[in-house]
Amino acid sequence: MEMILFYLVAAIAVFSTVRVISNSNPIHALLNLVVSLLAVAMIFFMLGAPFAGALEIIVYAGAIMVLFVFVVMMLNLGQHTVNQEKQWMSPQAWFGASALAAILLAEMVYLLSQSHDHQTGYQMVDAKAVGVSLFGPYLLVVELASLLLLGALVAAYHLGKHED
Repeated sequence: MEMILFYLVAAIAVFSTVRVISNSNPIHALLNLVVSLLAVAMIFFMLGAPFAGALEIIVYAGAIMVLFVFVVMMLNLGQHTVNQEKQWMSPQAWFGASALAAILLAEMVYLLSQSHDHQTGYQMVDAKAVGVSLFGPYLLVVELASLLLLGALVAAYHLGKHED
C-alpha cells in the first residue's frame, strides 16, 4: 500500500511541477508550486525523515513562497492586471491545486494513523543529524544556495523598482 501511495505522491509532484512551468499566470503557478513542495515533503515523511519534511514545509512552502508572492506584488503591474486577476480567480482556477492538496492531506492522515512498526529498515533522521550534515560536508553547498537566493532577491528588487 505504501508503494502505491509513494507513486501517487510522486505523480502529484511531477504533475504540479509541470503545471508550474507551463502556467502563464504567476499566482496560479505559485499555487501549483506549493502543491509540488507539499508533495515532496510527503515523500520525506514517507521515507522516515519527518524533520526534513517539516523543513520542506516551513522553509520552502512557507518562507520562500512568501518571498515569491512579495516579488509578484512588488512588480505592481497596475489596475488592469488586478482586474484580470479577479477574472482568473474563479473556482475553476482553484480546483486543480485544491484537489491535489486534498489527496495529499488524505494520504498524510492515512500514514499518520498507521503504526510505524512495519517500517523496519528505515532510520529516523533527527535534527542533529541534519545539522551535522548541512554544516559538515555540505557547508559549501548551503552557502552557495544562500548566495543564490540573495542574488535572486537583489535581481527581483531591481526588476521591480520604478524609475522616477
